[in-house]
Amino acid sequence: MTILVTGGAGFIGSNFVLDWLRSSDEPVVNLDALTYAGNLENLASLQGDARHQFVQGDICDRALVDQLLTQHRPRAIVHFAAESHVDRSIHGPGAFMRTNVEGTFTLLEAARAYWGALAEDAKASFRFHHVSTDEVYGSLKPEDPPFAETNPYEPNSPYSASKAASDHLVRAWHHTYALPVVTTNCSNNYGPYHFPEKLIPLMIVNALAGKPLPVYGDGQQIRDWLYVTDHCSGIRAVLAGGRVGETYNIGGWNEQANIDIVRTVCALLDELRPDAAGPYSRLITYVKDRPGHDRRYAIDARKIERELGWRPAETFETGIRKTVQWYLSNEAWVARVQSGAYRDWVSQQYGADQSR
Repeated sequence: MTILVTGGAGFIGSNFVLDWLRSSDEPVVNLDALTYAGNLENLASLQGDARHQFVQGDICDRALVDQLLTQHRPRAIVHFAAESHVDRSIHGPGAFMRTNVEGTFTLLEAARAYWGALAEDAKASFRFHHVSTDEVYGSLKPEDPPFAETNPYEPNSPYSASKAASDHLVRAWHHTYALPVVTTNCSNNYGPYHFPEKLIPLMIVNALAGKPLPVYGDGQQIRDWLYVTDHCSGIRAVLAGGRVGETYNIGGWNEQANIDIVRTVCALLDELRPDAAGPYSRLITYVKDRPGHDRRYAIDARKIERELGWRPAETFETGIRKTVQWYLSNEAWVARVQSGAYRDWVSQQYGADQSR
């Protein structure tokens, strides 16, 4: 038995691969294009582990995807691969349409052909697990209930629109072709190996460098924060027991305003790595808000708890402390990411050709 993971060198994908192989001996074939956010160094602990096979490649490459499916005969595809940064989508939406829409379409068509040729027992157990985001639902008012799986889609950024499109494709391939799919929509993830352009790691690395801590607008944008290993356990639960064709929201039950996140990070750094120049909160700098910035996201995760018994193990207090401690203990990783040197790690450790 094998699973094929797309985007397994990115933040959430690499955490999932590590989590999967901590709890299972089932091999993983890991397909990742290693764009700027893909970092094979995240998976350094798996070097030489026969359960993990890495393949550098593009999910839009149908021939490659077909080859991997034929060669490895996976019982499931877990699809993380996506462009995911809202700011980048505003400045360059084309890459988001290609990866998130065209890439998902390519995977679905390859999966449909592969699944259709399976024996009946293998066909019944196969799953296409599509990993998506709460941003497809749009923005909530302060008094609105959290997003449920039945909320209408109202994406407000090129990123969320591209993910909404991919969700619709997955749904359509199930209803039209009976492809056995499940979809999960998660809230904001945080934790180890997060590329330092996102809020929490950016605040940590900027604070340690004595740089400004940029906060959009008034900092009152609210997000539901989910520790990344909790997300991984939620995905495993849905992959194992989720009903075919269903969507499950995975959230942390942790609504926090951005400014409160930044102040919490500062307080933890004051405790764990005090700065002689004074409290890190002195570095907080309010900057112009980004276009179309959604005001509030929140996930109603009762369905996955009711049907599959899943709840997050971490509170925000425990998760954010673990996250800050990880960054303090892995400053060399951060330095290589910031310098771009992490890209050299692939050829140093694996050789130049990773397209096998």
